[in-house]
Amino acid sequence: MIRVQIGRDRFTTTITTAHHRLIADEPTEVGGADAGPTPFELLGSALGSCTAITVRMYADRKAWPLEGVSVHVTQDQTDRSRHAIRQEVQLSGELNPEQRARLMDIAQRCPVHRTLLGEISIETVEAAA
Repeated sequence: MIRVQIGRDRFTTTITTAHHRLIADEPTEVGGADAGPTPFELLGSALGSCTAITVRMYADRKAWPLEGVSVHVTQDQTDRSRHAIRQEVQLSGELNPEQRARLMDIAQRCPVHRTLLGEISIETVEAAA
């Protein structure tokens, strides 16, 4: 379970998971304190992290010589109903062309990627006092 709380601070939120705590905020130019990543930066971070982890796990399982994975995520929100995300995945290591192609295919199969492209249902209810 993830718990997100905001107090009197304008936009700064505290995010608590089972074992971690972090901050999300908005930039100063929109009234935030810029104390942490924005919610959309966290979304991009979730996608990039999941992609890198999925590629790493697959390469390890195949014992391929993958030295590292770097994922650069950019986002463009043209309006409230359209959001475009682009990932640039850099693979380092002595991989042959077939291994590289397979890892790029695997990069598009991470659970967060699949969730974002699938049908998502979000139910918002008021918690009991």
